[in-house]
Order: sequence, then structure tokens, then C-alpha cells
Amino acid sequence: MEKILIIEDEANIRGFITINLKRYGFYVLEAASGEDAFQILDAHQDISILVLDIMLPGMSGFEVAKRIRETNERIGIIMLTAKTMESDKVFGLVNGADDYISKPFSPNELIARINSLLRRVNVIEHKVDLGVQLDREKRCLRKDGATIELSPTEYQILSILDLAKGKAVSRNDILDDVWGLDFPGDPKIVDVNIRRIRRKIEDSPSVPEHIQTVWGYGYKWEK
Repeated sequence: MEKILIIEDEANIRGFITINLKRYGFYVLEAASGEDAFQILDAHQDISILVLDIMLPGMSGFEVAKRIRETNERIGIIMLTAKTMESDKVFGLVNGADDYISKPFSPNELIARINSLLRRVNVIEHKVDLGVQLDREKRCLRKDGATIELSPTEYQILSILDLAKGKAVSRNDILDDVWGLDFPGDPKIVDVNIRRIRRKIEDSPSVPEHIQTVWGYGYKWEK
């Protein structure tokens, strides 16, 4: 049974989410603040996904996501926000979120996003050229003897680019494969994650050698 942690300070929203997730067979834990969330994460090392509200008392959702990503790249993070500004969504993704969903939302939409992210968390291992391997068990990248932690989304994007065997993959194809055909968000979510990957694997992210941009189309893994 997959464990999901809901981090939401409004009790009615938290209860609404919990009831619906339990109906679909998830094991649900609840936290009303970022501080409470870290205590639960310490006690439950097998949590698969966080459903994280941006507007929290004390520590913001942005800060929670950033702190989690400093030590844990394997857990999936979906951010909840009542804001519609693109900058807020991009800021959340840059700070470690895998996906976002705007309030109000339907239970079906949330379940679809969670299931999509779970597929990324449990993605099958693929091997990457250039002496680099994706480690399924540890959900990380190994390069030149060093271990590079990847989020579930970053891991799947690299797998897609590797399977293309040097051919360019369109931004839309990456979006569909990773976030699903019915993803209602901004396609720029792909570019944000590519920037995160480059910061991790490129010697000079501004002049990438491995993840190449194909202008007006998408990306490819340069062998």
C-alpha cells in the first residue's frame, strides 16, 4: 500500500483529500505544517508522495520542498496552490516539486496526478550511455563513480531521452509521457525540469554537453 503524506493547514481541505485518497486504497498521513511534516517523514521512511500546500503557517511549502530535496530525491512532490501566477508554479518546480495542482480541484484530477507520479517513482531501470547508469533500486544516476540523486520526474525524463538513442524527443512527447495526455498545466514544466537535470549532471549547465536543446522542438541526449 502506497503511503502519501498530506501537508495542508486547512483541516477541511486536508480531510477532503484524505477521505478520497483512502477510498482509492492509499495509506494516508496528515500534517498541518512543515514542521509536523518533517517529524512524520522521520518516522515513516517509506512515504512515496507528498501532497504539499504552498501556503502554510511558518515554513512555506516552497521551503519544505527545497529542504526535502536537499536530502531526498526519491519522494514525489505535488504542490497545491490557490495561486494562478505562472511564477509561483515555476518557483515550486525549481524548488523540487514534480507537479502542481491548482485549487479548487476534483478528486479525480488529484488521483490521476498521484497515479501518474507513482509511475515515475516506480519507473523501470534503464541504462544510459557515456558510462552512466540509472540505478533502479536507489533511484539515482551514477556518473564517473559519483552518485547523483534524481527526483522521480528527472529520472523518467533521462530514461526517455536515453531510449531515443541520440534522436531528438519533442517537448510535447516528453510532456505526454511523463505528465500524461490530459495534463492541463504549462508545457514549460518540461524546460524547468531539464534545467534541474543540467545543474546536476553538466560540468557547465549553461553550455551543456549531454542534454542538448533542439531549438523549436525538444531535447536529446548527446552520446
